[in-house]
Formats: sequence, structure tokens, C-alpha cells
Amino acid sequence: MTNRERPRVLRRVIFAGVLALAGCAGRPEGVMVPSGEMPPGVSAVDLLVATTRAPSDQPGVLFSGERGSQLELRDIVVSIPPDGKRKVGQVQWPSKLPADPMKDFSTVSVKPIETAKAGRTWLGHNLPKSRRVLVFVHGFNNRYEDAVYRFAQIVHDSKTDAAPIIFTWPSRASIFDYSYDKESTNYSRDALEELLRAAVDTPDVGEITIMAHSMGTWLAVETLRQMAIRDGRVPKKIQQVILASPDLDVDVFGQQLRAIGTNVKDRPQFTLFVSRDDRALTLSRRISGNVDRLGQINPAEEPYRSMLEKQGITVLDLTALKSGDRLNHGKFAESPEVVRLIGNRLIDGQAVTDSQVGFGERLGAVALGTAQTVGSAASIVVSTPIAVFDPVTRKNYDDQWRRLGNSVEDTTVTAIGQ
Repeated sequence: MTNRERPRVLRRVIFAGVLALAGCAGRPEGVMVPSGEMPPGVSAVDLLVATTRAPSDQPGVLFSGERGSQLELRDIVVSIPPDGKRKVGQVQWPSKLPADPMKDFSTVSVKPIETAKAGRTWLGHNLPKSRRVLVFVHGFNNRYEDAVYRFAQIVHDSKTDAAPIIFTWPSRASIFDYSYDKESTNYSRDALEELLRAAVDTPDVGEITIMAHSMGTWLAVETLRQMAIRDGRVPKKIQQVILASPDLDVDVFGQQLRAIGTNVKDRPQFTLFVSRDDRALTLSRRISGNVDRLGQINPAEEPYRSMLEKQGITVLDLTALKSGDRLNHGKFAESPEVVRLIGNRLIDGQAVTDSQVGFGERLGAVALGTAQTVGSAASIVVSTPIAVFDPVTRKNYDDQWRRLGNSVEDTTVTAIGQ
């Protein structure tokens, strides 16, 4: 980093820190104190929470941002206000305690899970007929309760048909502790592998989806790489890996993929959520040697386009999608379209493409609320908030460009971000 760049980086750090602090303003401490209340009309989300954090002396905090000596498990039930009193994609934090479950997220119960048998019992009660498990790994700058409530929101809003498990690693929840958080992900690799192997070894579990956000993607992918090196491949039950706003060096990700498996058919299906206006990743890029972050790439440009197609990776470009996240770093969880897509398609293990119609084209039509014929000039020209890049969509778009000619292409390239 040059002397000229340092002041700009410092300003970005301070700005991001101010936004992070503003986002936490007004939140009371101790939201994890269980209320035991479930009034009519609210929804309950039952989560298995695994952590490598150290226990906190404060009962309503449960776990701190420091590193614990072992993997700890809790069964936590979170109540969600009635649909008519909240917005999809939002975590409604209480302004004071006790929380009002009719308008706030609220902790209903917290139960320790101290044995493997107790963990299997939880799975037995929460595993749906689909036999799917969803394991979520949160990102940088998250407290224990941040991770738990955000995942409860994702599970509820996506209406996913999977047993929800969250792995929360030691984050000090400070914009100035980036390096500590990064090392905490490395500290937690063995524990995440232990959790994943326990799920894989449970006979009733049919398939597992891993969804990770931000810095948590490093932990998730490194753990899969570790498992592949140890066993020769990632366990077959782990079928989907969703990386949202991945804070990953693109060069390192390429090496990780090679270790996980060179044969696309023998490794999990990878899906990326990216956004070129992600301010948090802009900061990460600056302090990480100015190397592109995977969550900020333009999937329509080389060398990424060819690499993604060759690796069979699906990319959802959320750049044009607007959200209430001032850093544009949490669009995957805050956008109603995206969280429903996660639950309706990705976690359910459905193919991203349907016959000869690219899923990206179908999603564009749904997001716009249109009934236009896929492939028509009108359906291309209208700007879609979510651009999906997969082999079938790319082929169809390329065919359409050729038919419409260069003049139309020039007017639509900007509109759809390709």
C-alpha cells in the first residue's frame, strides 16, 4: 500500500465503522434471554447453533467474540412477528427488553445440547421429509445474536425445506478487528469439519447445503478443501455450496477449487451471489493487496466468464438490486426475491436451468412481474434486478444478441449489465 493510498483506506475504514455502529445503535444487550412466550400469530424458527466462541458471563449474550476451547451446541427457538407486521428480509430488533414478539424478533428458548445423542435427537425432530440440512456460516463483524437472528430471518423468509443449522465462529464484531476475525475462521476449520461430518454420518440425512456469507465463505471453502484433501473428495451428501458476497481472493479461490476437485460432477454445485457495488468488499480488497474479491467480480467479463463456465459455477449478479443495506453487503438476505429463490430453488437442490430455457431468463421475468415470451426483444431490453449466469442462460443470451444485431446490443448492454 502506498503512502498516497493510506489516507483513502483509513477514510473507508472509518466510514464503514460509522455505518456498522449506526446499524447497532439502539439495540439492547441481552436479547438471548429466553422469554418462553409464543403468542398466537407469531412464527417459530428452531435452530441448532454450533459455535467455537467462548461463553459469556452475561446470560443474555451467551457467547462472546473470543475463542472457545471446544465446539458448543445450543437448541435456540426464535419467534418472528406476524407477516403483516414486518418486511421480508428484515431483522426487527427490539428497542427495549423484554421484546414484544408481535413486532420484534424474540428468543423463546435456549437449551444446551451436550451429547451427540442429543444432537441426533434434535435432527430427528427437525429433519423434514426432504431429508435436507442447511448449514449457514455467517460473515465478518457479527455478534452471536446477530448471526442467530439473521439466520432465523433467512430460514423463515425463504421457507426452506431443510433442518437449519448455523455455525458461528469467534468474531469481535468490530470493523477494526478484521485480522482477528480472519484468523478466527482459520481457528474454526476443524470444528466446522466436525459438525459437517456429524451431519454426513447421520443416516437419516439425505443431502446437505452449505450457505456462507462474506468472510464465512473463507471458512466454508477452506473446510471443504481440508475434507477433500483428507478423503480424496468432499462427501457426496454435501451437494450445494452457496457463497454470498464471498470475501475471497479470486486467485486463492481458484486454488481451493482445484483441491476440492477438478471434476465438476464429483464435487458440490457452487452458486455465487455477487455485487459490484459491495462497499465492504471494496474495503477488503484495499487491505488485501488490491486483488479482486470473488464477491465483486463482473461474471460477464473475462477472465471470469470463461472460468465460471468451465467450472460449472452459477452466478447471481445482484448489482442492480437495491436494498436497505448501506454497504450493499447483505443483499442476499434482505431481498425478498433472493431469499425466496434460496428457499424455492437452491436449497431444494433443483437444477438452475430448466430444459433449454436459462433460469436467469425465467428469474428476470418473474422479478419484473412480466409475462413476456422468453427470448423476445422486449424481455432483453427491460432491465432486470437480478442477472443469472449459467451455461444455458449465457448461450441463449448470446443467440439473442446475434439475432437482434449490434444496434440493439449497444442499447441493452448497460441495461442488463452484460
